[in-house]
Amino acid sequence: MLLYQELTLPSGQKYSQPLGLFINNEFVPSSNGSVLITENPGTGKVITSVQAADPVKDVDRAVKCARKAFKSWKSVSLIEKREMFFRLAQLVQDNIDLLSQVESLDSGKPVKTNAREDVEAVADTLKYLAGWIDKTGGDAFSPAKGKLCYTLHQPLGVVGCIIPFNFPLSMMSWKWTAIAAGNTTVFKSAHQTPLSILVFAELVARAGFPQGVFNVVSGQGDSVGTALVRHLGVDKIAFTGSTRVGQLIQRNASVNLKPVTLECGGKSPIIVFEDADIDEAVKWAAFGIFYNMGQICSGTSRCFVQRSRYEEFLIKLVAFTKESFPVGAPEDPDSVVGPQITRDQQIKVFSYIKGAISQGCRIILGGPELPNIIADDERHNGGFYVGPTILADAEPHYRVVQEEIFGPVLSVGQFDDYEDAMRISNDSQYGLGASVFTQSIAQAHQFADEVESGMVWINSSNELDYHMPFGGVKMSGHGRELGKYGLLNFTNVKAVYVNYCKL
Repeated sequence: MLLYQELTLPSGQKYSQPLGLFINNEFVPSSNGSVLITENPGTGKVITSVQAADPVKDVDRAVKCARKAFKSWKSVSLIEKREMFFRLAQLVQDNIDLLSQVESLDSGKPVKTNAREDVEAVADTLKYLAGWIDKTGGDAFSPAKGKLCYTLHQPLGVVGCIIPFNFPLSMMSWKWTAIAAGNTTVFKSAHQTPLSILVFAELVARAGFPQGVFNVVSGQGDSVGTALVRHLGVDKIAFTGSTRVGQLIQRNASVNLKPVTLECGGKSPIIVFEDADIDEAVKWAAFGIFYNMGQICSGTSRCFVQRSRYEEFLIKLVAFTKESFPVGAPEDPDSVVGPQITRDQQIKVFSYIKGAISQGCRIILGGPELPNIIADDERHNGGFYVGPTILADAEPHYRVVQEEIFGPVLSVGQFDDYEDAMRISNDSQYGLGASVFTQSIAQAHQFADEVESGMVWINSSNELDYHMPFGGVKMSGHGRELGKYGLLNFTNVKAVYVNYCKL
């Protein structure tokens, strides 16, 4: 069984790609000899195949190694843990070219304008988490003479972390919060993007993390992922992915009532009032859905503009998108929009666009066919590309407005007044993010208070700060990642009562 393979990146650089399961700081073969094939979204061609975990034997082996490591990991000093995180962050920074190219090869992210930024964010996240490691103390107070009460924030044990294909390394780094809080982990990568996390795993061992703290199993979600969720030796599940899978995970986790953090789908609104800075609204509206090929759970994919500024907004939006979001091969330094993750996803996005036309939308940019720049390039005519698409005259009940597409498709419609905008914004099963553009301070904060979402952006869209919690409400999931709130999600709060005075 191959555990390493020499691969060539689009830049021409050769590197050794780990292919095994990463358990106890070493790459090992699958127990049943099965493999998982991964494709290059930019060409549609097979890259390689990695070892696929046996859902019984290999998942159990990884969980037991994490369980064994938990006791010793708890005893490692906080300062030493912090230094490990800093060393790992530096190793990521030192290997940014390799990691970003592998990430691009496997996911289709443009290297220069996307994948590299993601890897830089991994290093920043690890450094941010390092700063929290020795700051997770509880509270203490004396309720009466002779009595003391205090709380302990203690790690849960073994955490199963299931990460998505759209941000393979950066979403993985967010779940390193579990390790910063003192837990040990078993990660399952998305079956579409198994490569970059295995390269990252080599750096984990080099940074000095003990065996069993960080384990990685590759495989399909309905077999390997389900086995991890149902395993009685797993104390918590942290999941990022679709709402449908999130529902399955919550049901399966009930086997031992393990807590779950679910960061699921979204259909975030972006509301543009007539007093808004239209040029700024246009820029953020485009960024909020066309970045990362529209494969963003919090993407502001449904835009509604007050009627008096609607046509102006559309004209400027088309012009700005054409100029700022060129489609191209992932290795092209000028490319901003690369391919979708799979052929099936490409077909799904095209289907949504065709359905929108049949419901009454008009296409003012893009459409359900390959962008010309890709169709005319033989190197990439097998890739899974969809160009930035803008659908005008969308109504709130249209399917493209109600359902998550997960592609570079923006539906734009109109609204009358504040009450109409709020009704449209909250008319969704999802509640991850929401964006509003207005110069009225009162209107902006009223919107932030009344909209049903876990995050609100005022005069921006899809901004991220490590100090702030990330997560949603309704069918977008529950729990938070990042910030202090995210850290506490990976601990158990224990209440301690001390009586030092006789009755």
